[in-house]
Amino acid sequence: MEKWARLLYQPALPLYGDKRVTASREHIDVAKRAAVEGMVLLKNEDATLPLNPTERIVLFGKASVEYIKGGGGSGDVHCEYVRSLYEGLKARGVKVFEPLADFYKAELKKQYDEGFVPALTKEPTVPEKTIEAAADFSDTVIIVLNRYSAEGWDRCNIECNNEFNPWPEGPSLPKLSESLFPKGDFYLSPSEEKMIETASKKFKKVIAVLNTGGVIESKWIRDNSKIKAALLMGQAGMEGGLAAADLLLGAETPSGKLADTFADKLTDYPSTEGFHDSFDYVEYNEDIYVGYRYFETIPGAYKKVIYPFGYGLSYTTFKEEIIKAKETKDGFDIDVKVTNEGRVKGKDVVAIYVSAPQGKLGKPSKVLLDFDKTKELMPEESEVVSLHISKYLMASYDDGGKVSDASYVLEKGDYEFYLGANVRTAVKIDFKFSLDKDTVLCKLSHKLVPTELSKRMLSDGSFEEMPKGPHKDINECLIKKMAPGTEEAVAPEVRHVDRHLLMKTIKEGAFSLKDVAAGKVTLDDFTAQLSDDELIFLLGGQPNTGVGNVYGFGNMPEYGVPNAQTADGPAGVRINKETGVLTTAFPSAALIASTWSKEIAKEIGFAGGEELKENNLCVWLTPAINIHRNPMCGRNFEYYSEDPYLTGKLAGALVSGIQENNVGASVKHFACNNKETNRKHSDSRLSERALREIYLKAFEIIVKDANPYTIMSSYNAINGVRTSECKELLTGILRDEWHFEGLVMTDWWCRSEQYKEILAGNDLKMATGYPERVKEAMKLKALKRDDLIICAKRVLSTILKF
Repeated sequence: MEKWARLLYQPALPLYGDKRVTASREHIDVAKRAAVEGMVLLKNEDATLPLNPTERIVLFGKASVEYIKGGGGSGDVHCEYVRSLYEGLKARGVKVFEPLADFYKAELKKQYDEGFVPALTKEPTVPEKTIEAAADFSDTVIIVLNRYSAEGWDRCNIECNNEFNPWPEGPSLPKLSESLFPKGDFYLSPSEEKMIETASKKFKKVIAVLNTGGVIESKWIRDNSKIKAALLMGQAGMEGGLAAADLLLGAETPSGKLADTFADKLTDYPSTEGFHDSFDYVEYNEDIYVGYRYFETIPGAYKKVIYPFGYGLSYTTFKEEIIKAKETKDGFDIDVKVTNEGRVKGKDVVAIYVSAPQGKLGKPSKVLLDFDKTKELMPEESEVVSLHISKYLMASYDDGGKVSDASYVLEKGDYEFYLGANVRTAVKIDFKFSLDKDTVLCKLSHKLVPTELSKRMLSDGSFEEMPKGPHKDINECLIKKMAPGTEEAVAPEVRHVDRHLLMKTIKEGAFSLKDVAAGKVTLDDFTAQLSDDELIFLLGGQPNTGVGNVYGFGNMPEYGVPNAQTADGPAGVRINKETGVLTTAFPSAALIASTWSKEIAKEIGFAGGEELKENNLCVWLTPAINIHRNPMCGRNFEYYSEDPYLTGKLAGALVSGIQENNVGASVKHFACNNKETNRKHSDSRLSERALREIYLKAFEIIVKDANPYTIMSSYNAINGVRTSECKELLTGILRDEWHFEGLVMTDWWCRSEQYKEILAGNDLKMATGYPERVKEAMKLKALKRDDLIICAKRVLSTILKF
């Protein structure tokens, strides 16, 4: 097949011979294995699990049949089927109390007919006679709860409707959620509390299963002696129900570990205070103390934790022994021998945390700096896992000149190492690194300095006041801004092409992009022949072709430039149902994070990349890697973790897998898109240190490890500047410091101004550009042809990779 044949002609051909890989059994098996590895066993008293497959089971809760495979919005995936826990247990031959399942199905149908949406439904009250019959059927009950969230709203009752909105009006999901969860969906609803109380009274063996994409309250699991076991099922893709069934029945051994801290109350997370103080901004006052960095560091905060970061039980036990620990030029190598000392097979997660001296800057008590997962070990089998801890990643960023201004530094003192996935129980090893003087590892310059952040937290829980500067207007612009919202849902213009001879597709006398691909001419030669209008055209999104539904880029047939289509993600390649193409629904990113497995993340990436390529699509808009700053964020299901290192390494493996197919990933949303409410106008205000150590770190790891084809800037502003207009972010940090060589695109229909994006280093405006506005800026001398060429070359260089 010739270069770009799929882009140019859209043949619906199998990727390999006569066999299509899209939604193939092999890919669905990858999704199922990932689901198994990411589910977390939270509790297992009296060896309640695994269950005997011949045991009768009662399923309590609508979620037993109303399975939520993932969140909503662009992260949703259209697949052939999904399997609930009820269906998974039935597929394994388990006898389930059918009258209760039938009751839930009938009740859910009524609610859907009334306008409720999946998972945003009432927990029905089960008739007493049905409960009595269920108790006669079995003394084992599995309580199943679910939650649903989606792009565009947070897990609360607050919504912002302060601009024009062209989308068809639907039910208000925040208001619907409020009607079901009066205290917010972090907490149990009154009907869920009643259901749990009933189950605890009527059944001898009570098990809880959580079909949730984010953190919810869990004290009711830990402290209820009647609940003997609990499994965090997560939102596990199309085969989640079967994966959960295999774990509950012992066909598989749990190996997932929490990628977030489960605290008692929503208010226990320091970021909850102020989360919705304003539609216009959010202050990140907790600074670097996010997730376990807060709970394990700030005095007394550990008491608020129900299940700590890295926690997860197994059906077997492992012994971990340090067999080598030594310093290298750039860090430390640590080898760990892992032995399965139990009676069943299983996988272990090996992790190293580092505790740095508090020094002048203050530090979290522990920070995760490497991890890996063993293969499946049989009883008495061992494996040696080799880990590497980077000195650079150990370093702290000094944004206030206490040690060395605008530098990554290692302060003098002892650096201690802890072995174990669970941050709370990790054991200090007999190896440490000591410095007798402060060491500067990397001298940089100040970027994205906050001017309106009031204060930030210190390691003792107190706050320091931040210096104030002038207010920045995120809407400052040389030309009149469009009315907010009128940019929304606008499709790109279909470009006019004059009549021409069929055999003369390429413009007479012009170079074709294939000439560049063949090495006949340089990219400089190619772009030199383009007019300003043609260069501007390249910097905007292009119409859909084939099964594409979120637009493409390129699209200049008279120069041999194909229209490279993008596809939504991140839990699978999202293709509209009306095309007749169904894809594989992989587990949500939050569950992938709980696998702690770079291997399975890469497998998902490779499989998704194959599906992308087979359907003639070029860039998969994944991974989404914003930090879980607060459980309320509506898109946490499609983000990975509260920890940037875990996020960066797993998402980096996914990117590597995708791009082995010579198609691109788009790492998003760069950066600090940690709240959905008014996301297109909200200013994230935070310190340089928090920005670099927490919110940019995963992006930095991926850029350096996996070389992604593209990065997507976010909707929000950071410290008063919209990210897609921020030269300090997109050029100063991303390109000058990290040496990123790929394409930066906007998120779809952002509220930024395209000429300012071009100057900042944001190359492509999606879903459509605004050539007339760019030309107006050129007339005002705000933009030069050379600025256009820089961005156009990045667009074309990306197409040349496909």
